[in-house]
Amino acid sequence: MFAPWPGMVERAHAAGLIRIEAHPLRAHGLGAYRQVDDTPYGGGSGMVLRPEPLFAAVETVSAAHPGLWRVMLTPDGEPLNQSIVRGLAERRPGLLMIAGRYEGIDDRVRTIADQELSIGDYVLSGGELAAMVIIEAVARLIPGVLGNPESLNEESFSQGLLEYPHFTRPEDFRGMRVPEVLLSGDHQKIRAWREAESRARTANRRPDLLPAAKPRPKP
Repeated sequence: MFAPWPGMVERAHAAGLIRIEAHPLRAHGLGAYRQVDDTPYGGGSGMVLRPEPLFAAVETVSAAHPGLWRVMLTPDGEPLNQSIVRGLAERRPGLLMIAGRYEGIDDRVRTIADQELSIGDYVLSGGELAAMVIIEAVARLIPGVLGNPESLNEESFSQGLLEYPHFTRPEDFRGMRVPEVLLSGDHQKIRAWREAESRARTANRRPDLLPAAKPRPKP
């Protein structure tokens, strides 16, 4: 496993609810120096990961664990969202994530990927962090990983909306008071308030989500 790791994922791994294995590409490198990269054809800066080590790594892992869904992490992949995460969580027996480094990956590696994903429009030095983001997001959806599975229905993006505001003690902090409805004990009113706040926050911050949003499930 990678380290450090968030407590939830570490506990789930220790309990056998999920299994995470890291397979260093260097183990499949070429020659005495285990070379995994080379200069790009056509010139340019940086180094490009060669296809031989990546093909060898993917084929070795796939032979040991048949049926894994191969996910290539790349800036030009499909943008990750909660709907895709739910689909990944349903893949059995699991996922094999191909994480690049350096300037890029030889484009022929795409031919052995089942899916290409990006976690955002920004640049990282490698795909390891992207892989960790996906593992964290998927692990939360595995039965038994979360202490309270009902919380999944309340989180941002679970129904296509951003989550409503949260408050805890004290009731009054520097003149900022907790909304009275949350202190009322009226669960129907609280649910209606949360639904309205969730939609208002989404309309203000992510209006693009509203057309596909669903009403929050009733308790």
